[in-house]
Amino acid sequence: MLYLLLGLLLFLGVHSSRIFAPGWRDSIIERIGPMTWKALYSLASLLGFALLLWGWGQARLEPQVLWTTPVALRHVASLLTLLAFVFWVAAYVPGNAIKARLHHPMVLGTKTWALAHLLANNTLADGVLFGAFLAWSVALFIVSRRRDREQQRLYPPGRRGPTVLVLGLGVLLWAAFAFWLHAALIGVRPFGGA
Repeated sequence: MLYLLLGLLLFLGVHSSRIFAPGWRDSIIERIGPMTWKALYSLASLLGFALLLWGWGQARLEPQVLWTTPVALRHVASLLTLLAFVFWVAAYVPGNAIKARLHHPMVLGTKTWALAHLLANNTLADGVLFGAFLAWSVALFIVSRRRDREQQRLYPPGRRGPTVLVLGLGVLLWAAFAFWLHAALIGVRPFGGA
């Protein structure tokens, strides 16, 4: 569990500089330059991600089960992860109505993904991992929306074509992950088996 906690602290800590210390972040970037900042940011993020994956994997070897997950929650989680994939794709396809309406679909996708996994999983390690991502994404969404209001940022209206593309790609990516990649990468089949 220690490696999971250290990984979360490093990974989410690096990704929280815009939430909790935007002035410090800007002054560091000004002092060392944007390329050096991006290199250090990427290195710290990768190290944190590797630590949290290692720690979570180790914690799964001797899971501390907290409750019995009702089957219905697994179905709810599947629907929520479908939404998460659509939100994630919306962050990258220009001109779609989802981004125009929600403004920060990447953060909303992460929030939805974390909530889905909290509902479907029942161990202490799962609670720590997905609970941390949920809390972080909620905080980031609030700060991002506040920044939008302060900067009076306007998002261009969405168009039908890019929105349909987002929906189609989101569903396809979700299906690929749910029916194949999740088992290959995580070792868990969301739709039956372990």
